[in-house]
Amino acid sequence: MKRRIHCGFVLVYSLVSYFYSCSAFYLPGLAPVSFCAKDKGGEDCQTVIQLFVNRLDSVESVLPYEYDMFDFCKDEMETRPSENLGQVLFGERIESSPYKVNFPEDVKCKSLCTKSYKKGNKEDATKLDFLKMGMQLNYQHHWIIDNMPVTWCYDVEDDQKYCNPGFPVGCLVNQDGKPKDACVINAEFHKKNTFYVFNHVDIKISYHSGEAEGWRGARLVAATLEPKSINQADGKNPNCEGAIPMEVPGAFDSDVSIVYTYSVTFEENNAIKWASRWDYILVSMPHTNIQWFSIMNSLVIVLFLSGMVAMIMLRTLHKDIARYNQVDQEDAQEESGWKQVHGDVFRPPRKGMLLSVFLGQGTQIFIMTFITLFLACLGFLSPANRGALMTCSVVLWVLLGTPAGYVSARLYKTFGGEKWKTNVLLTALLCPGIVFADFFLMNLILWVEGSSAAIPFGTLVAILALWFGISVPLTFLGAYFGFKKAAIEQPVRTNQIPRQIPEQSFFTKPVPGIVMGGILPFGCIFIQLFFILNSIWSHQMYYMFGFLFLVFIILLITCSEATVLLCYFHLCAEDYHWWWRSFLTSGFTAVYLFIYSVHYFFSKLQIVGAASTFLYFGYTLIMVLIFFLFTGTIGFFACFWFVNKIYSVVKVD
Repeated sequence: MKRRIHCGFVLVYSLVSYFYSCSAFYLPGLAPVSFCAKDKGGEDCQTVIQLFVNRLDSVESVLPYEYDMFDFCKDEMETRPSENLGQVLFGERIESSPYKVNFPEDVKCKSLCTKSYKKGNKEDATKLDFLKMGMQLNYQHHWIIDNMPVTWCYDVEDDQKYCNPGFPVGCLVNQDGKPKDACVINAEFHKKNTFYVFNHVDIKISYHSGEAEGWRGARLVAATLEPKSINQADGKNPNCEGAIPMEVPGAFDSDVSIVYTYSVTFEENNAIKWASRWDYILVSMPHTNIQWFSIMNSLVIVLFLSGMVAMIMLRTLHKDIARYNQVDQEDAQEESGWKQVHGDVFRPPRKGMLLSVFLGQGTQIFIMTFITLFLACLGFLSPANRGALMTCSVVLWVLLGTPAGYVSARLYKTFGGEKWKTNVLLTALLCPGIVFADFFLMNLILWVEGSSAAIPFGTLVAILALWFGISVPLTFLGAYFGFKKAAIEQPVRTNQIPRQIPEQSFFTKPVPGIVMGGILPFGCIFIQLFFILNSIWSHQMYYMFGFLFLVFIILLITCSEATVLLCYFHLCAEDYHWWWRSFLTSGFTAVYLFIYSVHYFFSKLQIVGAASTFLYFGYTLIMVLIFFLFTGTIGFFACFWFVNKIYSVVKVD
């Protein structure tokens, strides 16, 4: 079970890959590349395999750093491939490396460069301290060959193999003699208060030959490496079989010289097809080997509970409506109270302007999420297409300003509002402004810390241009059509004098109902939420979009039914203030999301430092706000439909 990959992803990815291979059309950046030996190269067959390096990150710090920030060997002719918006926002910084690989030439213990640090030299001390910091906080390299991560595969418990899409800079043995993180892999790493640098890598590249299938060259299907720490006496004549590790003492009291070397071997492997070359990475991802049966059981239970709630509601409502529509109306009204508030149930809410703004933004987020997940399920936003998920989300959000403006304006007009200019401006600027202000503050911290995740000034200007140049005008356009339409016609007339609300029990009071309303929706997502947070903060690849889309649908149903159920109870208790309550009931799921994020921070992460902590909670607040608008909008429209439906089928004198 642990080795099972998500079947939906494999099926979709395989079908998409097969379709593209038949039609000779590929998604940008996902087309297969053929490699040949030097004497057989050409335009359709490359001879040089480029090894790119990405930013370095750590599970103990939210601050990633560019490869150039560390004092590693650098490419003299450094080039950077173009990056899309999503890659820039995620802080990816891909650049060429000095590692030279020619297909299919093996390389044995080749010296790359030597880094020397002189005692008493301030600049050398600063560079060495930064390298030690990387080892102490377990910073990870991320290398790329042919758009695939170069993985570090090693055996774990139960004879399972785990392939990490990164490998550590080095490791540290503490002053108490306990090895930390990667130092446990080698018994030679035992000296107290000593850093061990992984200055040698054995790279193994597997390829699928095209001779048997009638196409020219070979395609790479796997790239793995094994990091080693080897103390080289001479950079000109390295010996990569040495058993003495490369030690860097905790105290910089003597000169240090680090020789970086590498070896490359090629292996033909025709058992792995190019279309399924990601499988060996995804199947061994940590924390994604889900107990599928237990999760499916929990989903079935949630669906069963939702079905029971819907059935009870329909049966109860059917009896209520039958009683209300009988001849003896007076007796029917004495039994239950939801019809008695028919003259007040559509009374405009307080702060209707703010509610309409939230609902407009929530509609925009809902449509964006649905389309993004749908495209991801089709395989268009797979891990191989770097940055596509974030790029798709941002572009969709920008283009969906029209429905946001339309929904906000239409509801505001229904509430009887007349300040249409204020409504449009708040819809276009309020929630995006809060997110951008938080994001800008986080970016300042990243910039001060020198992190590679800091967004360049040009990208910030581009984001503002997308916001004010496209999203805001589209919001105004949607609001124009929304205000031109007539207000939504209510099924019953509203009385001029508000009805007095009777004393409520504890469970029908606003706060307890809102708090209880978010429990069931959160129960649908908390398992999937764990993997999403792992993907964001523990730098794991997320690929279970089929399962996530299923959870999205169940969340939609559960939010709707929980909100409708509580709305019905409150109306029966003759409390007709349902507008804001319906939004906050399902929106309260975001509060549970925040509580779970706090729990995840203290129980699962090892983040240290004030800057990293501040960044974690800053980005978490952005997620919570977006989720609040998303779930609140679902609950509101479900309740709005329900209230309109039940009051349109009863006879009102």
